[in-house]
Amino acid sequence: MNYIKHLNAVFQKFLTDSSLNPPHISLYMALFQLWNLNRFPEVLYINRQEIMRLSKIGSKATYHRCLRQLNDLEYIIYLPSHNPYKGSQVKMLKFDTSYNTTTSTSNEQVVRQALVPNINSNKQIENINKTKLPKNKNSVIDFFKMNKWPNNEALKFYNHYQGIGWKIGGKIKIEDWHATADNWMLKANEFEPVNTVSQIKDNLRTSKNKDYDQPL
Repeated sequence: MNYIKHLNAVFQKFLTDSSLNPPHISLYMALFQLWNLNRFPEVLYINRQEIMRLSKIGSKATYHRCLRQLNDLEYIIYLPSHNPYKGSQVKMLKFDTSYNTTTSTSNEQVVRQALVPNINSNKQIENINKTKLPKNKNSVIDFFKMNKWPNNEALKFYNHYQGIGWKIGGKIKIEDWHATADNWMLKANEFEPVNTVSQIKDNLRTSKNKDYDQPL
């Protein structure tokens, strides 16, 4: 998935689509950001409060209307859920131009091709399922070590999700624990402590030997 080509193609589609309004584009970009953070899964589970916050949409009616219209306009496939314990699903249609194998292929054909995942063998299916949940604590530690993340974070990550049955928010089953670990470390880095005392010393660079005859 080449997200640069995808964004270039979708922005070009935005430019020529007169039926779109700012809330549609804002909502699409919020979905794309979540899709990107989760490493472009085939199916994306969404939380309404989170998507409304990311897209800056304050009205539930506007949110649901824009989702349905993006589905009708073939930007996404929206699969609403009426189960309060399971989030709705979205399939992001791929507009990456690399899917167009011939110059005569239309945009509609490119979109249709993207809807069919390229999984034609049992081997590929097994590779996808391998990342759904970790085998044990050591596999989590190895993954964190491979990404040069702290061993302590690997243990906290494993103990946290092992304790809640590997579910997001205690409700939605994790589809790809590698993506969940990426999000875990993104949040961990946001709260990384800053040594303010050493920062002040470095920034001030004060000296006790001062010459008050010199101009400032």
